[in-house]
Amino acid sequence: MESIVLSPEFLITSLVVVLMPGTGVIYTISAGLFMGFRASIAAACGCTLGIVPHLLASILGLSALLHMSALAFQVLKYAGTAYLLYLAWSMWRVTGALKFDQQNQKNSMLQIAMKGFLINILNPKLSIFFLAFLPLFISADASSPVLHLLFLSAVFMTMTLCVFILYGVSAHSVRTHVVTSPKSILWLQRTFAAIFATLGAKLAMSDQ
Repeated sequence: MESIVLSPEFLITSLVVVLMPGTGVIYTISAGLFMGFRASIAAACGCTLGIVPHLLASILGLSALLHMSALAFQVLKYAGTAYLLYLAWSMWRVTGALKFDQQNQKNSMLQIAMKGFLINILNPKLSIFFLAFLPLFISADASSPVLHLLFLSAVFMTMTLCVFILYGVSAHSVRTHVVTSPKSILWLQRTFAAIFATLGAKLAMSDQ
């Protein structure tokens, strides 16, 4: 059986891509900052799972169809935009003190993870990105390109999860300083709301 070797170029490039502060990173940081360590883990898991359909679409070649179909791209793009604007509005209208001790914690974690999943799955740019990114690191003489793509995808997902958790834990570490100041909480809520609204507008204006 052919062995699969990870190139330093793939690892470095993937790390740079994952470290870039995109929508998933912002969401994970906000979860860790406002809702604690477990919430940041749930957000990180949800965001990571949200890239799975895009990776599979790239491997199966469906993202090529998405790239060629302007209608499919526009529909998914505006759905993602609407969801980001919904998150922005939801965060903006919360003006009271945050409740960190939640009664239905299990359900809350599932909701947080689902929001992270939706953030990424509704971003059509991810499918096109993976379609262009992953093949760069597949050898032309590989006997099983699909197997290589699956392996690289698994590595990329693992790196994404670890980095997102690190972001969330870092945000959680300063959470105690934030909760002591209601004004700081309100300011941060409004800041994150503005960031989500900006990201939504950016997605709406993006081209294929």
